[in-house]
Amino acid sequence: MLKFQAKYLILFILFSVNSYAQEDDLTKFANEMLYIADEFAGPAAEGAAYQAGAGWFTSATALKPWKVEISFQGNALIVPSNRQSFTISNNDLAGVHENGGAILSIEGEGSNAVVPTAFGGETDTYFVGDIDYLGNTVPIRFQAIEGINKSVLAYPFVQATVGLPFETEFSARILPQLTVDGVAFTTYGAALKHNFTQYFRFNNEDDFQASAMVAFSQFDVEYEFIDPVNLSSDGSSFGNLTLVNVNSNLWMASVLGSKKYGDDFEVFGALGATNSNFSYAMGGSGIALSPINNALRGLDQSQAQFKADLGFNIYFNRFKISTMATAGKFFHINAGLHFRI
Repeated sequence: MLKFQAKYLILFILFSVNSYAQEDDLTKFANEMLYIADEFAGPAAEGAAYQAGAGWFTSATALKPWKVEISFQGNALIVPSNRQSFTISNNDLAGVHENGGAILSIEGEGSNAVVPTAFGGETDTYFVGDIDYLGNTVPIRFQAIEGINKSVLAYPFVQATVGLPFETEFSARILPQLTVDGVAFTTYGAALKHNFTQYFRFNNEDDFQASAMVAFSQFDVEYEFIDPVNLSSDGSSFGNLTLVNVNSNLWMASVLGSKKYGDDFEVFGALGATNSNFSYAMGGSGIALSPINNALRGLDQSQAQFKADLGFNIYFNRFKISTMATAGKFFHINAGLHFRI
């Protein structure tokens, strides 16, 4: 095994330095893996934007200067069925050897297959092919990546908000890595909210309140595959994929309004836009890992989404309970317990 690995390490170095033809062949395979990885992880990236943008506000009214609110919140992302799988065909896998023949294709007689996204479940679909690698043929056969089989994805976080002068608030949140069902979440961010009702002639506490907010979030999702994906059918160290990491930087801008009824009930709603920058990376080992991750850098992209929020608060003496629903490509629910200090 050691001789085998050393042999392929030498081949990889030679490949990287001066082998254009073989580089082209491996690059085609990496681009096919790029397509598969994008379809697999794309819904998780979109869902991350909804999770990172939720729970930043519960009212358009600002805290009094230097008052502090500590919030314990939970997010639940509802995954629609059309985000749990995708259809792939041999036409989507366009890599062809110089002498003809597909580098990668769906195993079996069918030219199409329905396979899971990161939210999907098990699959019986396999991909097969071979790589011409410096005079060596590396046989490829691997099962389509299986997802976490979840239609609801929930996680908690803690947030702190402090009132500033001029009816402005600053909020910050953090969640050190938390692993739920093989999915590791890490998030942190900050937000600034400013109340505009203060500029109106009437600005009593029971009047309709209007504010605007800007928030930034860093949201990382790492999914460790249930079964590592060995790309080679001969048991070689050509490529072994163990996890995928989705990193999202999210900017959000929202306009929101709220209305309090009596001392203990308040409704609020908002319209917002998000802009997310996603990046992907595969974890694992083997010669193919570096070319695949180089290709995945081509997936780094910005994505804009619009969303609508609606929720209500129930107030008690020193704390309140909030719920909020978000609608867009995904449906998202947030609930929180907020203590004022």
